[in-house]
Amino acid sequence: MESVMETTRKRIVSLIALGALFGLFHHVQGENVSASFSEEDMNVVVGETSHVTLSISDKLNHTATLYFLYGDDGDKDTSNYVKVISDINIKANSSDLSWIVNVTGENAGHIVLGINSSSQEFKNLDDTFVRLDIVHNSALVIINAIIGWVYFAAWSVSFYPQVYTNWKRKSVVGLSFDFLMYNLTGFLAYGFFNVGMFWVDIIKDEYMSHHKHGINPVQLNDVIFSLHAVLITLITIFQCFIYDRGGQRPSKIAVILVSGAWLFASITLFVTIAHKVSWLTYLYYFSYIKLAVTLIKYIPQAVMNFRRKSTDGWSIGNILLDFTGGSLSLLQMFLLAYNSDDWESIFGDLTKFGLGAFSVLFDILFIVQHYCLYRGNSPYTSLEVEQEVHVNTEKSLDQLY
Repeated sequence: MESVMETTRKRIVSLIALGALFGLFHHVQGENVSASFSEEDMNVVVGETSHVTLSISDKLNHTATLYFLYGDDGDKDTSNYVKVISDINIKANSSDLSWIVNVTGENAGHIVLGINSSSQEFKNLDDTFVRLDIVHNSALVIINAIIGWVYFAAWSVSFYPQVYTNWKRKSVVGLSFDFLMYNLTGFLAYGFFNVGMFWVDIIKDEYMSHHKHGINPVQLNDVIFSLHAVLITLITIFQCFIYDRGGQRPSKIAVILVSGAWLFASITLFVTIAHKVSWLTYLYYFSYIKLAVTLIKYIPQAVMNFRRKSTDGWSIGNILLDFTGGSLSLLQMFLLAYNSDDWESIFGDLTKFGLGAFSVLFDILFIVQHYCLYRGNSPYTSLEVEQEVHVNTEKSLDQLY
């Protein structure tokens, strides 16, 4: 009798242990449940409601609650941008694995909508979020997209008038070689930055680790534009070797500055290989080179036009297209800032806005030189006029005395 009771007790203990083991195993399995939104980015109009789907990958073993988080990558108060979204209650073993989330805009701005849970069964909820752009007007979103493609096309086409002018004249006299050197350096640097940010996984991972809720700032059209710019600039430089250049050559200052830029890039490459700085930081160095080039590249051409008292050989078509692209780019920045109440994107960081405005101002200078100051002048006729004026002035002074 005692043996039977002992056997029964052992069986009960074994069943309890087996049940506990099964429960533990089942609980661990439940910890692999993930959640995801159907969109990564979404526009929401103030006063209107948009919809996004939230899904989980598996049933839950226990009842849980999903609640929403509202924030960004800074310290800005984002609590009043959208109407508070009700929590989602999930019953244990429920077959409902997705829910429609209604997002109602209250004030324009940018926020990140994330989730958290009362249950430990979910994994990596920090990676579950959707970026919300709350805007005043949905039509402006479409207009801004159109403006973006128009100025992209204008900037892309702007290289060709100069190539055509050189081919038609069979001469590059009047085109600053310093400008071409700076342009090639700037677009090569811009190309390295774009290619690295868009295609190199280690750099993309580094960027996302620093900007958890961010989006890659480089898109495919940026890569295409920069590579296209390098190609057309190389074609223009090739024309300088096969067409009449009238004794023109790059200045010593330009050679020193360009050589210094590439020496800096070479030295920092070895520093990066030695793991003293990250590859992402190294790419940012190229963006600084591009910014520096943008500040100085137009100066040599403006000075050449002034000295020759002519824009002959310098394509005004290039300038008109560049002016169109630059003006539309600035317009888009203001429209985006207005639509999202994000004026900090312009006035909080004046670098991008300042560089765009700087380029447009130089375009205006070239337009004034071409259509007003030196209209119809060739460098030869203008020199003849200057000599004639000088001779007549001397004769007048002789007669006076």
